[in-house]
Parts: sequence; structure tokens; C-alpha cells
Amino acid sequence: MSDISGNKFFESVLEAAFGKSITVRSTAFQSGGCINNALKLHTADRDYFIKWQTGIPGDMFQKEADGLALLANAGSLKIPEVYAYGKLDGKHYLLMEYIEGSSPNRNYWEYFGSSLAELHLNNTNANYGLDHDNFIGKLPQSNEAHGNWIHFFIHSRLEYQLDLAIKNRMVSSDFIDRYRQLYTLLPDLLPTEKPALIHGDLWSGNVMVGNDGNVCLIDPAVYYGHREIELAFTQMFGGFAGAFYKAYNEAYPLVPGFDERVDIYNIYPHMVHVNLFGQSYLSGVERVLRRYL
Repeated sequence: MSDISGNKFFESVLEAAFGKSITVRSTAFQSGGCINNALKLHTADRDYFIKWQTGIPGDMFQKEADGLALLANAGSLKIPEVYAYGKLDGKHYLLMEYIEGSSPNRNYWEYFGSSLAELHLNNTNANYGLDHDNFIGKLPQSNEAHGNWIHFFIHSRLEYQLDLAIKNRMVSSDFIDRYRQLYTLLPDLLPTEKPALIHGDLWSGNVMVGNDGNVCLIDPAVYYGHREIELAFTQMFGGFAGAFYKAYNEAYPLVPGFDERVDIYNIYPHMVHVNLFGQSYLSGVERVLRRYL
């Protein structure tokens, strides 16, 4: 954990956010993802969630706050409120509403599936991408606008991560050649749909049960993309019940054959994991390349 002396740093953050002195009575460790420090701050009035880090891009937490705001404004799913972000004493921080976890409601998965479908159905854009780049984990995520999903998927997702892997010497020349050969097949393998606002990093670690027993989403990497890539990512590590997919498909039916396309979409998160955590994740990409080439 980054060096923090007592509660002075946290109280300074609270004072900067709310313009008054707030005493932190106690703290408790929380999960901050793979790269951040995080605590629950207990005060007389309420609890807060704060995460902080040094040595990260200066706009990382701002982009996260922007993504949370986009999802919150859509109104389909519970998103924690952001109170402040900034830099203090050399530490970047993000101060948010603390979500007290609870047990899921009886219809938790059905509500989650239908609410995600509502998000995708009712929030669209002229192009795929976003009006700014952001991050997935600690990696930059390009959101350059494209009017064509296949072009966006290739240039801003697959090729962008391949370039990082090449720079980091994670892939061989043979892998690079075969990876790029797949691009020519994608127009015949992937359907097209209108862009949909997606969370962008939807795995079970970014899903919470809120204090009302319903879903709450955190740590987004938002953009307007093909909704199938969102559903595919939920299958990469598992943890989503069948009722979730059934409710989603009833509310916003998927194009037939989606299950056959899941592995193609998940090349992107696999390559993100290659660049974050190492070459062991290349096996997931190799499986897709062997299947189609």
C-alpha cells in the first residue's frame, strides 16, 4: 500500500471535496482492483469509498469518473456516485459513494439481464467509439470514432492491443501474421448492429450486489460498441447465471449464432490480459486462431 500517514490524507480529500472539515473515525481495506489501493472511510455522517495510486496516468480516475457518469445518466443500472477526483500529496485519488454489499434479491439475475438489455437498447450513438480515449485496467483504450463496427473492432481493439504486445515483445512474428489473417474473415463472421453504450469491462469482479439486493456496476471502460462484445466478456471468466442471459435475450434478442462468436470477441480482453499479466493468456487467442485459420 502507498505510504499514508494516519487519516490526514483522507480528511484532506474529504475537505477538498465538500468544503468542510470531516473527521475519519475508522478505515477498512477494500478491493481496489489489480492496481489501486482502496479503503472504506467511516465518518459521523456516512461512509465513503476511496481509491488512490501513484505512478498512473494523471487522467485515469477522471476518465473512470466520466464513464461512471455516462452509465449513471443512462439510468438503467445502479452506479456509485462520484464525489471527487484529483491529486493530493503526489497521489491520484477517486472518492465515491460507498456501496454496502448485501444478499441478492430472488430475481437478481433476471433484473440484471433485462436492465443491461435496456442500457444497450436505449443508448446509441452515430459512431462506434467515444468522444475521448480512456483506460481498460491501466492500459490505454483507443475510442477513435468509426462508422463501421468491423473497422472499429480491428483498428481500435484488436490491432491496438497487438501493437502493445509487439512493443512489449510478447508475441512472435508467426503469431502476428496469423492474428492479422483473421481480420479478413471478420466481415463474414460478425453481424452489424447500431452502436450501444456498454460498460466495457463487464466481468464478475466489476459487479456488486447493492444494499437493495440489486446489481451495481463499477470500474467501467465505456464506449459505444457492439453489444455482443459485452455479453461475450461476461463469459470469459464465468460467474453469470443462466437466468441473466435468458432475461437479456428476452428483452433484446441477440442475432442467432451468438455463442459461436463469443471467442472472437474475447480476443480483445485476452490480449488486454496478455499486456497486463503476461503470455499465459495467449492460449485463449491461439485457440481462436486454430479454429478459423
